[in-house]
Amino acid sequence: MSAEEDKLARPDNLPERDLSEHDLSEIAKKVRAQTPARLLAGRSGAAYRTNTQLDLREAHAAARDAVRAELNLLIGPDIGSGDDPGDDFMRKLNLFEVCSRAASKDEYLLRPDLGRHLNDASRAELTRRCTTGHDLQVVIGDGLSVTAVAMQVPRLLPLLCEGASARGWSLGGIFVIRHCRVGILNEIGELLDPKVAVLLIGERPGSATAESLSAYMAYRPKASHTDANRNLISNIHTRGVSTVRATERILNLAASMMKTHKSGCQLREELPGIT
Repeated sequence: MSAEEDKLARPDNLPERDLSEHDLSEIAKKVRAQTPARLLAGRSGAAYRTNTQLDLREAHAAARDAVRAELNLLIGPDIGSGDDPGDDFMRKLNLFEVCSRAASKDEYLLRPDLGRHLNDASRAELTRRCTTGHDLQVVIGDGLSVTAVAMQVPRLLPLLCEGASARGWSLGGIFVIRHCRVGILNEIGELLDPKVAVLLIGERPGSATAESLSAYMAYRPKASHTDANRNLISNIHTRGVSTVRATERILNLAASMMKTHKSGCQLREELPGIT
C-alpha cells in the first residue's frame, strides 16, 4: 500500500493508536452513538486492533449461542431450571408450546421448509385449545435467536395485550412455536382465521447484536401468501426499536390492516417524520 493509499484508508487521518472518545470529532461521536456497528474502530496495520478483534469474537460466540439454544417453557434459553422469571410470565399469560415439523434443531437449520408447517400433533393441539376468528392472533416463534425472544418478548407481549384490549379487540390464545420459520403464519391463518396475525420471532443474529426480535404481520394469512403479503417491524432491541415503540407500531399497523383489509406491499406503514 502506498503512503497516499494508507493516508486515505486511515479514518479521519488519525494516528495509529487506540481510538478513544477524545480522538474522535463530534460528527464521528454522533455517528457511533446512532448504531452498534463498529465504525471508526481503527486498525493495526491491515488488521483489527486487539480490543476490536476480541469484541468480534465475543459477538460471534453470542450469535452462535442464540442460534443453537433451545427454547423452553420459560421463554428463554434451555437453562434447566424453574427459577427463571419467565416462569411467572408463562403462567400469567397461560402460554403453551407447539412445534413445527422440524424434530430437532439440526433438522430445523438444514430444512427451512419444515419450520414453515406445524406437525400433526401441534395442529390437533391448536384445534383443541384455541378459538377462532379473533381480531388479533399473537404467536411467539424461536426463529434464529432464542436470546432475542428471551430478552424482548417478556417486555413486549404484556404491552401488546394491554393495547389490544384498550382498542376493544378480541385476542386469540397466545402460544409458542418451537423450531419456527416466518412462513408458518400462513398455517396459523388457515387454522385460526384471525383478522390479523402477528408472529414475534427471533431475528438472525449478527456481530452487532444477538438480541433483535422481529414482528411479522399479515391480514388474514392464507396458504398461498408470500412475503409480499406480510409487513415487518424489525430490530426490536435495546439499541434499535424499543418495545414501547414496537408495540405502538404493531397496534397501529394492525388497525390499518383491519380498516383497509390489506397487508404487505399493498399497505404502507405510516411513520412519523424524522426530526
